Amino acid sequence: MGIVSLKQALDTAYKMDLDLIEVAADAKPPVCKIMDFGKYKYKQDLMKKKARKKQTQIVIKEIKLKPKIDDHDLKTKIKHVKRFLNKGAKVKISVIFRGRELAHTDIGWELLNRLALEVEELGEIESSPVIDGRNMVMLLTPTRKKRKGDKEIAKDENSQGVSEEI
Repeated sequence: MGIVSLKQALDTAYKMDLDLIEVAADAKPPVCKIMDFGKYKYKQDLMKKKARKKQTQIVIKEIKLKPKIDDHDLKTKIKHVKRFLNKGAKVKISVIFRGRELAHTDIGWELLNRLALEVEELGEIESSPVIDGRNMVMLLTPTRKKRKGDKEIAKDENSQGVSEEI
């Protein structure tokens, strides 16, 4: 539109039933736009909502074990870990040592490694077992599942290999 006076710009915006919005006040001369401000704000809010929907929140679940845990109890805890990993949550596994148990941290290592082997198809170790005071802590994350596009690409590659053999 070019450089126009403020009165003329306001008149033009009023005739078009739109708003005069100042874009850059520091510029010489100031830069303004003629637009429907309500519609603009509405579109901005929609964009923010879409961004929030696409955003994933990382959930960390914690499982606490003792070094003298029985096999059946450990299997129950493993089921809980598998359920959490299937839902996409990270799992923090803590082995809590009491009293003289702290002298036998090797039992905690074995316990955590056994648990990691049990759930290796669902999760991978993000941080290996570390002693933190009286606790030994390990963090598991869910393994990334193949997306639809990855499966289709794999099928296409397989079908091409078959067609070449014929």
